[in-house]
Amino acid sequence: MSSGERLVPAAEPTSILSKAFDLMRAFNSDSRVMTLSELSRASGLPKSTVHRLIARLVDLGAVEQHRTGYVVSVDLLQLAANTPAGGMRDLALPALAALHRWSGHGVQLAVLRQFDVVYLEKIATHRMPAPRAGIGARLPANCTALGKVLLAWENIEDLDSFLPRPMSTMTTHSTTDVDELLLELQKIRSAGIAREREESQLGLACVAVPIVIHDFAVGAVAVSHSADVDVGSGVDNALRATAAQIARLCRDDLSRGKFRYFPREL
Repeated sequence: MSSGERLVPAAEPTSILSKAFDLMRAFNSDSRVMTLSELSRASGLPKSTVHRLIARLVDLGAVEQHRTGYVVSVDLLQLAANTPAGGMRDLALPALAALHRWSGHGVQLAVLRQFDVVYLEKIATHRMPAPRAGIGARLPANCTALGKVLLAWENIEDLDSFLPRPMSTMTTHSTTDVDELLLELQKIRSAGIAREREESQLGLACVAVPIVIHDFAVGAVAVSHSADVDVGSGVDNALRATAAQIARLCRDDLSRGKFRYFPREL
């Protein structure tokens, strides 16, 4: 090697833990039962690696055998339920159910993770298009009313610096220009409510409000409906009342020695 050359560290090999997570993420709401071959294709891992990992995941209780295939173990439900977000979902369920009964439309609860919304709860109806995302799924925040109302409670200047350019798109109606989105977020922050029509899924519209505690949006609740349906202004007031009720329940929970659950320092 000449004196002008430098040693470049070799890329760190993918760990067995990373491969195991890649394998677990191959399961989805459309493929809840998968064979070894299907898992190999979906994860991009060699079939021999999948066979070895699956055997270990079964031993650990993370995966279960199901007929000729495999499924995510129900034991993992307990782990997911133990998150602070899972606790908020538990507190919110009665209010979400009441909103669903009153409106007759779909109801969702979600949190923001980086630039995605993660769905904690979804109550659907047969009168609206089948939703793309199930519980635990992520969608680009810029394409959803839930995501926009959560982004609107972030620091707008920070978003200008950190939002990906271009942003993700889900339909031809999705907002992908950062400057356009930031202007929309300012209006949403002022109004306290966000709307989207066919930006995440054709035929679907949504209105969302934040669940605010100490001026921080810990989550958001939404009503979704067919894009050709006018839900009226009453839904706005019902959503605000539901979000305020959930916020009160969460504040009461925090006051009972669970303040460390809050997602930021005050």
